[in-house]
Amino acid sequence: MKKGKKIYEGKAKIIYSTSDKNLVIQYFKDDATAFNNKKKTIIEGKGVLNNRISEHILSNLSQIGIKNHLVKRLNMREQVIKFVEIIPIEFIVRNVATGSLTKRLGIEDGTVLREPLIEYCLKDDKLGDPLIAEEHIYAFEWANKKEIEKVKKMIFRINDFMIGMFRGIGIKLIDFKLEFGRLKINGKNEVILADEISPDTCRLWDSITDKKLDKDRFRKDLGDLIPAYTEVARRLGILHEQSNVSAVNVTKLSSVKKKSK
Repeated sequence: MKKGKKIYEGKAKIIYSTSDKNLVIQYFKDDATAFNNKKKTIIEGKGVLNNRISEHILSNLSQIGIKNHLVKRLNMREQVIKFVEIIPIEFIVRNVATGSLTKRLGIEDGTVLREPLIEYCLKDDKLGDPLIAEEHIYAFEWANKKEIEKVKKMIFRINDFMIGMFRGIGIKLIDFKLEFGRLKINGKNEVILADEISPDTCRLWDSITDKKLDKDRFRKDLGDLIPAYTEVARRLGILHEQSNVSAVNVTKLSSVKKKSK
């Protein structure tokens, strides 16, 4: 599939057109950002790991009936995805209180919630992705009630599946961000899961030590991010190299394979 012009660039990914108007190519960057882009750097190999991890999770979600935008992974950094109209809402799913929730409400960090909590943020970097109420979504027509009810059902199923998946490899799913998009099917809009699911968009803690295996390592200066992401990929069975393999080595390995094809 031939990659066309760049049609969108975000903080972590670039979207390119293709010869098929219904499909685009999603490229995973090595950029690491936090605090609404106030803290940023380049971490070589991060995009490779996020591409692999997100592909793995979205593929597994497809198998349990969660429709999403993934078509296939092209290479170590790119995926072919369905071209959707993104709903301008970030859906934050919380199982354990941490991060901004504890700061806003004075809740003790690490408090396990009795049931999953869904929060809504408007996707607007200039405004700092502000927290909004469900009523705002309807008032400003960012989505309708039928769409939000469908999204909620998908969210709870995704959460249940991911909690079990990560528990099986010794990781606690603390919270995560989801995005959804509208896909035209036979002239009607269908809402499907979009964006990515990776350590960039999830908080993942080791089940025994509570060691952070996600982007909080970058946010809070807890140490190198790559070994943590690599550990998540290794436990998921995506990387079969030794546990100390670096994403940089994975990147080099992929380029060698490309040349040999």
